Amino acid sequence: MPNPRVALHERLQAAFSAVTGNGADPIVRRSQHADYQANGALAAAKASGRKPRDVAAEVLAAADLSDLCTNVEISGPGFINLTLDPALLGASLERMAAEERFGIAPPATPEPVVVDYSAPNAAKEMHVGHLRSTIIGDAVVRLLEWQGQAVVRENHVGDWGTPFGMLVEHLVDLGEAAGGELLSVGDLNAFYQQARAKFDADEAFKARARRRVVALQSGDEETLRLWRVLVEQSERYFVDVYELLDVTLTHEHFMGESAYNDQLESVVSELEAKGLLELSEGALVVFPPGHVGRDGTPLPLIVRKADGGYGYAATDLATIRDRVGRLAARRLAYVVGAPQRQHLQMVFDVARAAGWLPDDVRVEHVAFGSVLGTDNKMLRTRAGASIRLMDLVEEAIALASDALRERRPELAGDELREAARAIGIGAIKYADLSTDRVRDYVFDYDRMLAFEGNTGPYLQYACVRVRSLLEKAGDLVPAAPPPLLIAHPAERSLALALLELETVVAEVTASLELHRLANHLYEVASRFSDFYERCPILPEPDAAVRDSRLALSRLTGDVLVEGLSLLGIRTPARM
Repeated sequence: MPNPRVALHERLQAAFSAVTGNGADPIVRRSQHADYQANGALAAAKASGRKPRDVAAEVLAAADLSDLCTNVEISGPGFINLTLDPALLGASLERMAAEERFGIAPPATPEPVVVDYSAPNAAKEMHVGHLRSTIIGDAVVRLLEWQGQAVVRENHVGDWGTPFGMLVEHLVDLGEAAGGELLSVGDLNAFYQQARAKFDADEAFKARARRRVVALQSGDEETLRLWRVLVEQSERYFVDVYELLDVTLTHEHFMGESAYNDQLESVVSELEAKGLLELSEGALVVFPPGHVGRDGTPLPLIVRKADGGYGYAATDLATIRDRVGRLAARRLAYVVGAPQRQHLQMVFDVARAAGWLPDDVRVEHVAFGSVLGTDNKMLRTRAGASIRLMDLVEEAIALASDALRERRPELAGDELREAARAIGIGAIKYADLSTDRVRDYVFDYDRMLAFEGNTGPYLQYACVRVRSLLEKAGDLVPAAPPPLLIAHPAERSLALALLELETVVAEVTASLELHRLANHLYEVASRFSDFYERCPILPEPDAAVRDSRLALSRLTGDVLVEGLSLLGIRTPARM
């Protein structure tokens, strides 16, 4: 039998079809008045001009729910309240515990999904502005891979353009050895700022830098070699950040803007052949329908600038053509800040008009808001500069270490360092991922590192509590999975929360709204805490009940650890 909620939906949908003559959605939801509530009678009645309670009564007469529910009743204007059989709950949890991935089936035919995320700029350090794309993108990748999808990570690094003439020339001035040493210690900002200051103040350097851009774009071998030094040193630094942040991006996932240089001319040629390009003030542009400025005039997507150079739009169009063509992607997810919404939508529209983005390929802007300080302004240093991402993460780890020393003074050495890293990084990730990603959120160390409330440490502690319980139980833990007995209200509440995992994972896989998964895990942890306090486990005299509660605890721990892992959050052994 499928998950109880799925089974209810299937049975009631068949009954609604029999009563209404169409496949009306029963709209099965969790309820405070019962385990579930089906609200479909209201919409079905409105469509047929009947009373909702009459429709609900006919649906219940047509539905066989005897093996699913112990109580079914109509309430209010036509809601159907559904209380599940405790034996069904227990059997469903037993299957969930016994099956791989908790019984959540992978797709029958996995299709390639490309996730574009992180995307820092070469020769610049990663700062707080890269935090959300990196964390959200990595969680999207983990979730889709766990679901069985064929995921391709693409880190679209900004590694091309006019600033690199300035940067390469500065590397020449410093000397490759000295410049490379500065870059190798990760001080990319200092290198960039030195080059920028020289460019602004020294006309001779500015002229050389501009000549260097021409050499770079024309393929001069020595200039390209020096450019690669800059890019490779930057990528080493980026990988160090990803490793610290416990993000799955590596060297193999870099796909910089430069990778598409040889495709840009053909992008223009194809758009021209299809009659999509127009000449506007010397630039070649596309005016996708429906996009207008504040004055109501059509907005152009600039494909080639008046000076003959290519902008972001040309590269973005080339990436779509490449990902759908070469990679055969059926879903494209761009984890990019909300301010880029209009640009991306224009690119998507032009790609569809050009035939590079077929209707059966799903493309989505996984938009996110900004990270704010406790003053509700953009998070910056006191001097007004962007905060280095390394500094942000290391501060969280240091604060977690301080908190652990106070709570668990016996922790020391590698165990303390690993626990502090898991808690500090987990706190940052959970604070981000538990927020609706399209909203801004306040970055507050005190709140995100709290051990109470909807925080990463609270969920991690729930996992540690389960592990500690099972270790303490020792030989009392049953060797074979026992029957799960769901009798106490706290057991029932926890059971219902655990069984929602399949529905939540399906919804989040479709929407990529990761806060739904985070908040589900918080609900599981909260209900486990209530169960732990209200239901004796090791002191329980009835061996069958004790075994059941130990098994329920183990399943809870497994779900929490796996769920947090999907968000990129590790669980320490002790905390």
